[in-house]
Amino acid sequence: MNNDVLSNNTVNHIKTEHIEYLQFRKLQKYNNIISHGYSVGIDKNFRTFRSNREPLSNNEYENSMNNYKQFCKQIGADYKNIIKANQAHTDNVVSIDEINTNNTIDTKILSDGLITNKRGIVLATTNADCILLLFFDPVKKIIANTHSGWKGTIQEISIKTVEKMINIYGCNPKDIIVCICPSIRKCHFEVGEDVKEMFYKQFKKLGNTDEFIFNRHEKWYVDTVYINKMLLKGMGILEDNIEDSGICSVCNSNIIHSYRVEGKDYGLATALIGLR
Repeated sequence: MNNDVLSNNTVNHIKTEHIEYLQFRKLQKYNNIISHGYSVGIDKNFRTFRSNREPLSNNEYENSMNNYKQFCKQIGADYKNIIKANQAHTDNVVSIDEINTNNTIDTKILSDGLITNKRGIVLATTNADCILLLFFDPVKKIIANTHSGWKGTIQEISIKTVEKMINIYGCNPKDIIVCICPSIRKCHFEVGEDVKEMFYKQFKKLGNTDEFIFNRHEKWYVDTVYINKMLLKGMGILEDNIEDSGICSVCNSNIIHSYRVEGKDYGLATALIGLR
């Protein structure tokens, strides 16, 4: 293993013979409790699911499982226990209590967030520009994995994840660590007037809207990472416990999947987190 170009103060970029991935330095301190990683590399063979939600062929499914197997082997998790959010840009966060996935690694209901306190379960989300958030409470031993695209951000799914961690598992927000995976950043998240107005209407309550909605060269841009950070802080998450990779998927589209760059044939990156 060796570090590579995406390593910074927050994440380590690890390359192996079969796969490369990122790990958050703060979560690496808990490697005896959790396993985690975010896949990088835009090899089309590492396409875990069809982008358009069509069923996988037998060959594609086998390839997908092999990819997950290699990834899990590197981070010390059991690929047979992966449960993936059935993502549909919802604000639904599901608590997972059973390892048995009934021969599927998709949850049965539409969901964009997963939470568990069960050892062995590995929670999975995928992205290609959207924000993925990894949550860990080292006191209560609770993990969560949440997909927050721009629609999920407007629906404040990050807050709803924290609320469930508190209400179901008794977490203290001051104990929760939140890691923000690579995603499209304010430098490239250009939106139309209609979407800009949606963000303004929803988040004017945060004040200082110029900090996250701004006009550049007569085009509107939104900083969804900033918004999620503000929402998390509002829930009582400590600033020191919000770990941002600081990596833009568009700026680094040579190594990270980006819908805006790849178009309709875009690939997907995977974020995993599991309790040992």
